[in-house]
Amino acid sequence: MKICTEKSSAAEILNSELIHASAVLIGAGSGLSTSAGFVYNGERFAKYFEDFAAEFGFNDMYSGGFYPYENLEEFWGFWSRYIWINRYVEIPKPVYANLFELVKSKDYFVLTTNVDHCFQKTGFEKSRLFYTQGDYGLFQCSKPCHKKTYDNEESVKKMVEATGFLTADFPKMKIPTELIPHCPVCGRPMSMNLRADDSFVEDEGWFSAQKNYNEFVRKNANKKILFLELGVGMNTPGIIKYNFWQQTYQNPEARYLCINPQSYAPSEIESRSICIRADIGEVLELAATPTPPWS
Repeated sequence: MKICTEKSSAAEILNSELIHASAVLIGAGSGLSTSAGFVYNGERFAKYFEDFAAEFGFNDMYSGGFYPYENLEEFWGFWSRYIWINRYVEIPKPVYANLFELVKSKDYFVLTTNVDHCFQKTGFEKSRLFYTQGDYGLFQCSKPCHKKTYDNEESVKKMVEATGFLTADFPKMKIPTELIPHCPVCGRPMSMNLRADDSFVEDEGWFSAQKNYNEFVRKNANKKILFLELGVGMNTPGIIKYNFWQQTYQNPEARYLCINPQSYAPSEIESRSICIRADIGEVLELAATPTPPWS
């Protein structure tokens, strides 16, 4: 197993692996979006949720998402703001743009547990993406009574505008009752299309993406495919990390490259694994430079 901690060497290795690969399967976890600026705690949390922190006592966005709000007006006051800043604003840093620059001319596919839509916003083809865990930009029935999702941009924008979040120095924490989204079929409150329990809706688009992913894996099963893992932790390792290890093991032509400060690989694939223990954003930026220092 090759281990690299220096960003210039890491970027050169990444470029070399991409050149020699016939296809690239990208596995993206939350660390990739964190590197792109979507941080859910610290200064960014304080900037957007100082009022909620003072009122309810939580100190990061994830905790706010699980807080037992007393009513739906408060619930959607938090979630509309949360969705807006993590789904509909511009991506703070060009991490995804640099990744797209590196793979756009390759036969690529993206398997991701991220739900922030950054890949499509950057230019990645929709048909080459599988968002396994949902999308902040979709609503579903909270029961759910049917297997369909709904785009929520217009609804969420009305909510944040009504609270004054986009214009006021001190926005309200509750949305107007009439803006609470309800299922068009059964009338129950809507919820986010995020995999948290068995109520998660896998709709027609989800199954279409799964089919595209399975076809990509099938056609590259014995080829020189690069499994490129970016920012994947151990919350749901079976979706990407263990999956990539297994596929690398099964295909003698495959290579596994992971960029993560805690990256490692099992002994069975050590000879075909590269672990880059460096900042994802810095490595991708340097690798995407038109005239890198090693050229």
